[in-house]
Amino acid sequence: MKHVIIGNGPAGVIAAETIRKHAPSDDILLIGDEPQPPYSRMSIPHLLSGQLHEGGTYLRREKDYFSRLRIQQKTARADHVSSRTRTVKMDDGSVIDFDRLLIATGASPRAPAIPGIEFPGVHACWTLDDARAIMQLAQPRSRVVLIGAGFIGCIVMEALAARGVHLAVVEKRDRMLPNMMGKSAGEMVRLWCERKGIRVYTSTRVIGIGSDAWDNDSPRMVRLSSGEQLQADLIVYSVGSEPNIGFLKGSGIKCLQGVVVDASMQTSMPGVYAAGDCAETFDSETGRSFISGVQPNAADQAYCAALNMTGKHAFQRSVRQIDVLDTMGLISSSFGQWQGVRGGQWVEFSDSGNFKYLRLEFRRDVLIGCNAVGLNEHAGILRALIRQQVRLGEWKDKLLHNPLLLKEAYSECVQQQYMRQASAFYTPGAHYIEAAAHVA
Repeated sequence: MKHVIIGNGPAGVIAAETIRKHAPSDDILLIGDEPQPPYSRMSIPHLLSGQLHEGGTYLRREKDYFSRLRIQQKTARADHVSSRTRTVKMDDGSVIDFDRLLIATGASPRAPAIPGIEFPGVHACWTLDDARAIMQLAQPRSRVVLIGAGFIGCIVMEALAARGVHLAVVEKRDRMLPNMMGKSAGEMVRLWCERKGIRVYTSTRVIGIGSDAWDNDSPRMVRLSSGEQLQADLIVYSVGSEPNIGFLKGSGIKCLQGVVVDASMQTSMPGVYAAGDCAETFDSETGRSFISGVQPNAADQAYCAALNMTGKHAFQRSVRQIDVLDTMGLISSSFGQWQGVRGGQWVEFSDSGNFKYLRLEFRRDVLIGCNAVGLNEHAGILRALIRQQVRLGEWKDKLLHNPLLLKEAYSECVQQQYMRQASAFYTPGAHYIEAAAHVA
């Protein structure tokens, strides 16, 4: 059996290792489109901040690691997949046949439609090449403008701040972390960043990037929708990403936002699987499909796909909707359906002076989502209540009155749920079926 894996990021590497473990004699080819060894993009901010050297970003440190596992490697980019011949055509002209194929091509940064975005000194923060260019320009006291304050943008922001630069962050939405936090929580994160010396512009767009001279080394002028102009020695953008699926056009593999997969991570073409930032999965808890661009989900998906590629039977029942972020010492988290649902109830606690915030979202008597800032001690309880769909009963009303009673609610309600499950009359999945019917 020949297994071909397109993409050598975390998903690709985990899949290759899993296949080798369960299929000792099969052939494995791991393909990446960058010349350096497989590395983690999530390690790049640690490289920028000086916490890691470049070798520290590598996923596996031993030079002979892949050869010892008999995992063949190739550097090239996929151009086309043929369902008829079961081959992958590469940009170097080679054609690779496969019995099983995993698409783990990840995503690429989306460049904002801003005049001047292509100028020298303007970079995404996605690859090791990007990191090298950014480190050269982000010297102490240099002026840096970061476009975008989402989850990845805030991680990049902290790394840049650690380099001692004068930093301004521009976010077109009305708050920081708009895809993770509600307005009140995002505003608290903004105030924290400003206290740390970072200028933050929300509800503001960059409308142009220019220069006062033809010299490529001259500072850039960043024009804002507010009319203000910022000088910058370096501009970094982090405004989202797009899955790398263009090479699948005409392949017959179904794609919407990403590569559509079922619970086994198999695509519409038998024997072809997808995992990671390019895979679009259906989440039974929310009743919708989406791309989950977080590394823990990519790892789970890769493991599941690899097991099925070797003839096992594995399934992904749901997607972990968890984001936890450390922004220069302030921990914020978003679990589950933090935006709430129609007909649901919610409660909010805020202590802005101490940078503490909590919002709980309920459907009936079940906690379905939350935002939390500065309340690290509740993270495990929140995650467990949401993932286990614990019936809160009368504790829901107590939490609506005082949301900080989470520990007491968890202790009593989880114990009651275990007792119900131990009962001879307990029907496994009954609660889940009820919740699903309510969603419908």
